[in-house]
Amino acid sequence: MRVGHGFDVHRLIKGRPLFLGGVEIPFEKGLEGHSDADVLLHAVCDAILGAAGKGDIGIHFPDTDPAYKNIYSIELLKETWKIVRPHYSSIINIDTTIFAEAPKISPYADKMKDKIASALSIYSDQVNIKATTTEGLGFIGRKDGIAAMCVVLID
Repeated sequence: MRVGHGFDVHRLIKGRPLFLGGVEIPFEKGLEGHSDADVLLHAVCDAILGAAGKGDIGIHFPDTDPAYKNIYSIELLKETWKIVRPHYSSIINIDTTIFAEAPKISPYADKMKDKIASALSIYSDQVNIKATTTEGLGFIGRKDGIAAMCVVLID
């Protein structure tokens, strides 16, 4: 068994949809990035790649490659598992935390779990989604960005 950790952060900007965990969330701002900038899925990808010793999301899906421009990050997650699956047969569990002052994450957490589980061909109860604020502190507290972290156990 191997453990991997992932972290990602993106700036919130007007004029883009907000995607978290593969779910579009109604909000006045979205995350800036080359892809759909889904910080949660990017952290999950990095955790899976890290557990397998396969680098990080930037190595496999560089933001300089036009093929990934505005790509739905659930596709990156599926591709990440295709990279790792030949070497590690199963994901034991995924534990995530989203750092955001707004929007509220809890109404969307179950749908996020289902999206992630479906992309990885695992059960929803193997995925945990948590969220917290930074109590108004820093760029997250000012609602300038959202961050996410993930820990994954693979076998």
